[in-house]
Amino acid sequence: MLTLYPRSGLGFKYRVQLSNTVGVIDSDYYYSDNEGHIFIKIVNATKAHKTVQLKAGDGFAQGIFLPFGITDDDECDVKRNGGFGSTSE
Repeated sequence: MLTLYPRSGLGFKYRVQLSNTVGVIDSDYYYSDNEGHIFIKIVNATKAHKTVQLKAGDGFAQGIFLPFGITDDDECDVKRNGGFGSTSE
């Protein structure tokens, strides 16, 4: 799976964080209607009223690939169309 985090420099300087704390990109993205795009919603939580300015091409998030396991009884009889926030559907 791929996990997403804000760049540490933005976190330290501006308290930039992902709205859902950590983004998890799992197998639901493979056949989703989102055409493979990964959307990231960030929040500027600074109490010092600092303005974050990002130009096109600036890095603001990073992804880390992690191994994952599947249980022996991981049976599913329905097809979900996922993306962020789809887990509880």
